Amino acid sequence: MVAGKAYVLRPSFEHLVAAESELGSLFALVERAASGALTLTEITALLWHCLPAETRPERTQVGAAVLEMGLVKATQPVRSVLAQILEGTP
Repeated sequence: MVAGKAYVLRPSFEHLVAAESELGSLFALVERAASGALTLTEITALLWHCLPAETRPERTQVGAAVLEMGLVKATQPVRSVLAQILEGTP
């Protein structure tokens, strides 16, 4: 939920390329996530890039939602996105 609205994360090729351009290698991001070293900025950026572009809220709203849910809960959608990156989609 971001600003009271539910969104579906869509980690498309284009979205992941944009995230990688900003955050660096997605494999390195996965490694940082596995070691518990993701930053608030990285979590927010990855989630923001995976939101549908046509209805994407401001990044600050996504960051506020991450803080509101807490970092532990925020890692759940991040894990889901990272799993899709590693395993592909069915």
